[in-house]
Amino acid sequence: MASKKSTWPVFQFTDCKDTINLLHQWTQIVGKVRLRKSPWQNHSWHVSLYVDHQGLTTGNIPYENGVFEIMFDFIHHELKIKTSSGTRDRFPLGGQTVASFYEMLMEKLKFLGIDVKINTMPNEIVGAIPFTKNTKKLPYQANEAQKFWKVLVQIQNVFTLFRSKFTGKSSPIHFFWGSFDLAYTRFSGRKAPLFQGEMPNMPLAVMQEAYSHEVFSVGFWPGGIAFPTPVFYAYSYPNLPQFKEEAVEPKEAFWSEDMGEFMLSYEEVQKSANPSETLMAFLNSTYAAAAKVANWDRDLLDCDFSHLEKKQ
Repeated sequence: MASKKSTWPVFQFTDCKDTINLLHQWTQIVGKVRLRKSPWQNHSWHVSLYVDHQGLTTGNIPYENGVFEIMFDFIHHELKIKTSSGTRDRFPLGGQTVASFYEMLMEKLKFLGIDVKINTMPNEIVGAIPFTKNTKKLPYQANEAQKFWKVLVQIQNVFTLFRSKFTGKSSPIHFFWGSFDLAYTRFSGRKAPLFQGEMPNMPLAVMQEAYSHEVFSVGFWPGGIAFPTPVFYAYSYPNLPQFKEEAVEPKEAFWSEDMGEFMLSYEEVQKSANPSETLMAFLNSTYAAAAKVANWDRDLLDCDFSHLEKKQ
C-alpha cells in the first residue's frame, strides 16, 4: 500500500520555472476573460480559477447565449472551452508562446460566439509586457505542469477540511492568477483600516476593496525567480505587530520580515511523515495566533460538524 507521504509529489521551482512562467501568463489571459464577462463580486472572487479533477477551470461564465467554461486539462495538456449550447473547442498547450496562446484563445472564443475583449497587460508581474507582444519561446514541460496540478489537488483537500471548521464569512478555495497562488480567506466580520499597499499594474481601489474587512488568509505559492522556494503562507490584515511573536507549528515554520507573514516550505510538508497533518498544524496554529492578537470572537466564528458526520 502506498504511504500518505508518497501521494505528495516532490516539487521544486527550479525544475519547472519556464512552465510556471508560461502558466502564470496563460492563466491570466483566461482569468481576464472571466473577469470581463462576470459581474463583480466582493474581494474579486469573480476572477479566480478553481482546481478540479483535471486541472484548473473558470467554472461557469455568463455570456449572451448562456454560460461557458474554460479549462486547463493537465492530464491531456489541452485548453478546453465548452458552452451550454453544446458547442466546444480545444487546442494543445504544448508549443504555445504567450502571444500565440492569446491569439488562439481569442479565435476559439469568437468561433463559439463569445464576444470578449480583455486588458492585455499582465497583472502583478514586474517588468511585464502585453500578452500580444510576448513571443518568447519557453518550453512547456507536460510532466511538471501535471505535477504542479497534483500538488494543488493535495493542498486543496487539506484547505477544504480546514474551511469546514469555520462558520463565519469565508472565501472559496480558489486560484488567483495575478499572484499565482491557491488561497483561502476567513473574515472576522469587522471592517479594516483603509489599505494603502501597491501591486504592479493593479488599481489601488481594487486592493482596497479586497482588504476592506479584517482577514486571515492562507495559501500556497509555487515560487518565483526572486524567491525560488515553493511555500505555504499565512497572514492577517491588519498585520498587528504581536502576530509575528506568536508560536506556530510545525517548528519549521518561520516569520518572513520581507513579506510580513508566516511561511512554511512545501518541501518540509512533503517530506514529513504525514503531509496533510503537518499542513493542518500550520493552518490551525497560524489562525489561532491571528485570531488571538486581533481578538476575533471564535465562539461565534468557529464550528465543528463532526457529530453530524457520524450520524450519516
